[in-house]
Amino acid sequence: MNAKPKLSLGPVLYYWAKDQLLDFYEEMASSPVDIIYLGETICSKRSLMRTDDWFSLAERLSAAGKEVVFSTLALLEAESELKRLRRLCDNGKHLVEANDMGAVQMMRGKPFVAGHSVNIYNERTLNLLARQGLKRWVFPVELSKQTLKVMQELRPEGVETELFAYGRLPLAYSARCFTARAYNLPKDDCQYRCLDFPDGLTLSAQDDTRFLALNGIQTQSAHTFNLISEIDQIRELDVDVLRISPQAHHTGKIIALFDQCLRGDLSLESGGEKLDRLIPVGSCNGYWYGDAGMENKAQAAAQALL
Repeated sequence: MNAKPKLSLGPVLYYWAKDQLLDFYEEMASSPVDIIYLGETICSKRSLMRTDDWFSLAERLSAAGKEVVFSTLALLEAESELKRLRRLCDNGKHLVEANDMGAVQMMRGKPFVAGHSVNIYNERTLNLLARQGLKRWVFPVELSKQTLKVMQELRPEGVETELFAYGRLPLAYSARCFTARAYNLPKDDCQYRCLDFPDGLTLSAQDDTRFLALNGIQTQSAHTFNLISEIDQIRELDVDVLRISPQAHHTGKIIALFDQCLRGDLSLESGGEKLDRLIPVGSCNGYWYGDAGMENKAQAAAQALL
């Protein structure tokens, strides 16, 4: 059993100003995370950070003792995007998180990480990718702990498992930009509306229930997936890495709470209560239990006692 899984910081999924990004990673350099994923994974039009900027940032974070991984786009649609992908895959120094099968093919024969969007649903896929160089895989966010248990028992030797443990759930991708569409703008003239929504554009149903967030071509959950209270279960499953997905505010505090709970310096109950105060809309963990993703099992249990 892993006494203390590593902590990773996933790529920033939103469109932030360059200065905001650089300030954010300066803070993260002294945080307790072991692994930092860098790069644009949603839309190539978000180009305030150029490829060379990411490379320079990677060197600074490496010097601070962090393992750096470059993350690739989940959906490629242009030759210019393919050129940037080749540069990342050929960087020669840092691991690459492949977020589509094109990137997996480019990394064939070299060690790489498979992102959640590669959709590894069974041990046969895991073994196939391991033969091609897979070093670490990110468990798909919609699968349950029971599925993870089976996959852990059958995973190839030498392959690490990373679990998305905190953040708005990445649910789907589309060639259409939903944020632009919300403003009746074409994708090619989106006016960079994503800059106005540093945590995504939250949508509400007719009953005012907030259930989705729009992030350019990506659809996310409005609620934040949060497994801090399930850390003991995660340890039993020999998970190697817990991923925290950045949000516009309080990411440093969120990392610190996970770190304290993993070290045993803070109870899971106290950590969960403190973390709930930092979440934009509310928390969920239904997928972990094989239920509807919007469910929060802790809240449901508390309400059942009333």
